[in-house]
Amino acid sequence: MLNNLNQHYLQPIRSFNRDARLFLLMIVVDGVIFSGWQLFFNIYMLQNGFDRAFLGLVNSLPSLAGLFFSIPIGFLSDRIGRKASLIIGLVTASAFMLVQVSSQNTTIIAVAAFMTGVSSMLFIVSQAPLMMKLSTPENRTMLFSLQFGLQTLAGAVGAVFAGQLPALFGGLLQIAADSATAYRAVLITSVVLGTMAVIPIWMMRETRPASGEADASASGGAARARSAREALSRSLIPLVIKMNVPQLLIGFGAAVLIPYMNVFFKERFAISDAGLGLLFSLSSLLVGVGSILAPRLSVILGGKVKAVVVTQFASLLFLLTIGFVPVVWIAAAGFLFRGALMNMSSPLYSAFCMEHIPEKNQGFVNSILAVSWNIGWAVGPYISGIVQERYGFTPLFITTATLYFIAILFTWNFFVRNESHLNVAAVEPA
Repeated sequence: MLNNLNQHYLQPIRSFNRDARLFLLMIVVDGVIFSGWQLFFNIYMLQNGFDRAFLGLVNSLPSLAGLFFSIPIGFLSDRIGRKASLIIGLVTASAFMLVQVSSQNTTIIAVAAFMTGVSSMLFIVSQAPLMMKLSTPENRTMLFSLQFGLQTLAGAVGAVFAGQLPALFGGLLQIAADSATAYRAVLITSVVLGTMAVIPIWMMRETRPASGEADASASGGAARARSAREALSRSLIPLVIKMNVPQLLIGFGAAVLIPYMNVFFKERFAISDAGLGLLFSLSSLLVGVGSILAPRLSVILGGKVKAVVVTQFASLLFLLTIGFVPVVWIAAAGFLFRGALMNMSSPLYSAFCMEHIPEKNQGFVNSILAVSWNIGWAVGPYISGIVQERYGFTPLFITTATLYFIAILFTWNFFVRNESHLNVAAVEPA
């Protein structure tokens, strides 16, 4: 057991270079601090007098921004480099988040929410290509899994501390802890401290592109974009399409149900707020742990995509348990295992996709994957609301399970039988 622990976990982690460690530090800081935003933004908006319809619009605009701008942002990331993209994305997203909590004008808030989505997309799509540069084939799966797992774990820890801040600011400012002013103070503090994640990014050294790539960059943005498109048109389009089909199906399946799991548990089982909070905290914890265990599972099963298929199929069984077993503790257990298993597959699939795309196209292809995901999230929550009002949750569970199952079949058919025969894109470690 100790030998397996050293071989599959400790040794890959020890082999991370300085920049990979700085990248993970950035992920932890970002996850801890910005969890405060995720925890209290909706509550702040409602306490500040905005109605739920406007709140829904504000929450949907970042996904719409990602849908519209993912591909050009991917080209931008390819052109200016991953380090610069992370810095610009993080700083500008923080600035627009501050605008959202500093204004009472609905138009300004909506525009700022949209621009937050654009900036966040630049930050997000640059991470996977950068991790390819910061890793070797031996430690790449571990780096991708730690990026996903540590972000989730850091968010869970940050939420615990953020939960204490409204009372703290209420006492300092001599106002009610549940007032809009107290929540605004929490959000501003979270965003300002969150920009500290820029420090480890700034300390990183991004490897310069190869000479051929440098020449392409020097020829200008239009030439670089045209080169990427031409490369895709010649050889990569079939592969990229296959990568995106499961992403599109799972994204839509998740969007119509997962954001409303809290509502489902409240309505179906009348679970208390405290119980609901505990359930979701445990879910985040298991998701983080599961993501860190994913590399070992891929070794045991003989490949990343095999592990993706197994974990997604197992999560599908637990999803059906949540929706159709009328016993609260069984449904709660299903919720915990479903989240852990389904999210274990995410870093593995991301690493698999990046490994099979040439470096010069990784930002572009990663942005296309983001588009596929955002298509579902741009329309799914709205459709779900209509279905819930008319028919309840049963059709949603059936729809999500069906889409997940089809996506699993596509992944198996496209990749599992051919994974060992696919050419891994040449990536020089930093």
